Amino acid sequence: MRVFKFGGASVKNAPAVVNTASIIHANVNGPLMVVVSAMGKTTNALELIVNAILSKQDYKNELQRLKDYHLNITNELFKAEHPIHKEIITVFDSIDDLSIKSFSEDQLYDQVVSLGEILSTLIVAAYVNQNGDKCTWLDAREFIKTDSNYRESKVDWDSSKLAMTSINFEVVKCYVTQGFIGRSTDGLTTTLGREGSDFTAAIFASCLDATSVTIWKDVPGVMNADPKRLPAAIVFEELPFKEAAEMTYYGASVIHPKTIKPLANAGIPLLVKNFDNPKLPGTRIHECNVDDLPPLIVFKDNQCLISCKVVDYTFIDEAQLGIIFKALAELSIKINLMQNSAISFSFCVDFRENKILKLIESLQHHFEVYYNTGLTLITIKNYDEKTFDFYRKQKGVMLEQSSRSTLQVLIKA
Repeated sequence: MRVFKFGGASVKNAPAVVNTASIIHANVNGPLMVVVSAMGKTTNALELIVNAILSKQDYKNELQRLKDYHLNITNELFKAEHPIHKEIITVFDSIDDLSIKSFSEDQLYDQVVSLGEILSTLIVAAYVNQNGDKCTWLDAREFIKTDSNYRESKVDWDSSKLAMTSINFEVVKCYVTQGFIGRSTDGLTTTLGREGSDFTAAIFASCLDATSVTIWKDVPGVMNADPKRLPAAIVFEELPFKEAAEMTYYGASVIHPKTIKPLANAGIPLLVKNFDNPKLPGTRIHECNVDDLPPLIVFKDNQCLISCKVVDYTFIDEAQLGIIFKALAELSIKINLMQNSAISFSFCVDFRENKILKLIESLQHHFEVYYNTGLTLITIKNYDEKTFDFYRKQKGVMLEQSSRSTLQVLIKA
């Protein structure tokens, strides 16, 4: 059994859905689990709707635009009498019901934003079946069990694996399901973190003992840099799991950070292939050794630098570091870079305004706190002399750190 994952770009419009269906058609001769993300920029649009609901602003115009976007796709793909049109309208109507329920902010986020994947998979499954390939729509929430940490839910692996024992590939050869979502023990929809559909593919693969996972992207494979920033970026033919894991840790967006661990532990290879040209070999990530890897360059935007300075000129010690790390842990904020001096501790994190403001408020009880936003963290792994010198000399460097193999510089964007 194989797992395929298609991202938002691969189902962003009607021609893209047709292309995705053609890839499924070419591979549906064996058992296949197809994981699909929300279409195009749907998640961003749903986030705007959630923010409008929370701030008690009108969200109907944004909702109508998003509904029209999906219905335009179904109108291109299906005849007027096809039931998919009503199914899509029903999903959008449910947002009005969700908007008046008593949810916390993060609970509301997960109930609304998760609908992007419901919409995309209903359309993809219907189109694949219309073309003669028998694929069953599967609700991932029935199989991926999580805790109640909304927006960043943790998977209950034992419960998920038990639930998946009911999936029978002898009866159904192909399933189409959602990335990014699960269900908590209280019955509410949860999400696995932004861009979490890759992780979903790994969960299904691990629990179902898949032979491989293939992520279909708009790039020819895993590259040593973002080709939009560095056009001379090259494609890796293969990568060790360890190298790929470090890439995702530093912010390489081609694979979700949580994806590698379950696959590596189960020995399931991960392939990254191009959906525009499926014949390209792509990149194979597996247990291997690759000598002389070129420098890997990762840009991570929307960073925030926070500096905590002691107020009485005592040195930063373990007790004060404990206060900082406790505050970070309570808000589930991950440090991307950190550095300390005698009387201050500085660290770089992703900027999510609501969480960062809560963090700063907490830290101000103990420290003088300074922060800068709108920064970019550049990580160069396996640097050589040329890249080391080049990135150290970038304009606006606010923080720099290097080890034997990795250089990180934080710059004003």
